Amino acid sequence: MIIVVMGVSGCGKSTVGADLAKHLKCDFQDADDFHPQANKDKMSNGIPLTDEDRWPWLHAIRDYMDKEKAAGRSVVFACSALKKAYRDLLNDKDDVHFVYLKGSEELIADRLSHRSSHFFNPKLLHSQFETLEDPSGEDNVFVVDIREDPDAIVNTVKKEMANWK
Repeated sequence: MIIVVMGVSGCGKSTVGADLAKHLKCDFQDADDFHPQANKDKMSNGIPLTDEDRWPWLHAIRDYMDKEKAAGRSVVFACSALKKAYRDLLNDKDDVHFVYLKGSEELIADRLSHRSSHFFNPKLLHSQFETLEDPSGEDNVFVVDIREDPDAIVNTVKKEMANWK
């Protein structure tokens, strides 16, 4: 099984994804680690990424997913997957479940103001919300309100997984 915990920066993807992977006893990967240094430099300097910046990054993630699936391993990814086209690429074989961590821009901006050890420049948050194509209602997408604490979110996702094929 492949699960992508998605949403804008600061919504809790890495925290929830790592906790979910721990509970499922599978690998966790942070998609940020797949970004080339040029993308990280752009974001740390407050420059939004373009589709041209994102496509090679997304292909690298999909390649990793394919290798893990071929090896019979499950993996949980933390990945923004902001646009439907990005999710379609990641889910090109309909073998991926998405967990969308949904929250308001105000709440996430507050969370980002307390985060110091990440390359993402909080000034980019608004551009992420502008880029986001809300996946609510898409196949293989489960929406979770981020006002819950991470443990409650993981428990909610684990219960929902019983309904996944």
